[in-house]
Amino acid sequence: MLSPEKQQDKMHLFRYLRTVNWNVSKAVKMLKATLKWRLGYKPDEIRWGDIAHEAETGKMYLASYKDKYGRPVIVMRPRYQNSKSIKDQVKYLVYCVEKAVMDLNLTHNQEEIVWLIDFHGFSISHVPLTAAREVMNVLQDHYPQRLAVALFCNPPKIFLPFWKVVKNLCDQKTAERVKFVYSEDPNTMKIINELFEMEKGPLETACGGSNSEEFDIIMYAEKMRDYDNRAWNKLSNVQEEEDSDPTEVPPAPLLLPITAA
Repeated sequence: MLSPEKQQDKMHLFRYLRTVNWNVSKAVKMLKATLKWRLGYKPDEIRWGDIAHEAETGKMYLASYKDKYGRPVIVMRPRYQNSKSIKDQVKYLVYCVEKAVMDLNLTHNQEEIVWLIDFHGFSISHVPLTAAREVMNVLQDHYPQRLAVALFCNPPKIFLPFWKVVKNLCDQKTAERVKFVYSEDPNTMKIINELFEMEKGPLETACGGSNSEEFDIIMYAEKMRDYDNRAWNKLSNVQEEEDSDPTEVPPAPLLLPITAA
């Protein structure tokens, strides 16, 4: 049986290979680009204090629940956009994705994250095209095959022209995993029902669930600091292993345990 680290190596490699239809040279090129990005951007070192100002309105958060298949869920509510800095917005998104990846159960070969986008009160000004483009580039280039499904909950008609433009920024596999869900349409709600426990479940009412609790920034901050501590402990353990054996080849950054060619 493979160790957790070896299993993670294998899963990372397969995700990149699947993204480029098993073209080895393209996968290697993509992996090198991600490794370079992680070494420079240092996504595993982002801490709550770096992005707390972006999170305070609850515009995006890692949900306290998972879907029926045990996959982590990231919720987005564009109407609560509170920042004009695309750089900070992307940094917070990366932070959320990194924490969601920490929640994946590698022993069950989990690799994917569910996204719920609540479009209540949506305005085009909430998501500028430049921000959407940057987000798509980061997710597709450095977190390939992480998307299980993106559920667009009750998007208004004004969103449709915007989506046509954004869709062109997506690769085909990503676009196919985007599902439009409307509370008044039983056919589309079947998608939600297949993924979540609807009665007395934790899913938000905006997406057809029964959870009407308001976002609590204090409780969420405490949860995220706990994630930070876990990530820091993991990084510290890696550093201790490096120091104890100077002849050992250093591992690549957290969540991308590969060696650059």
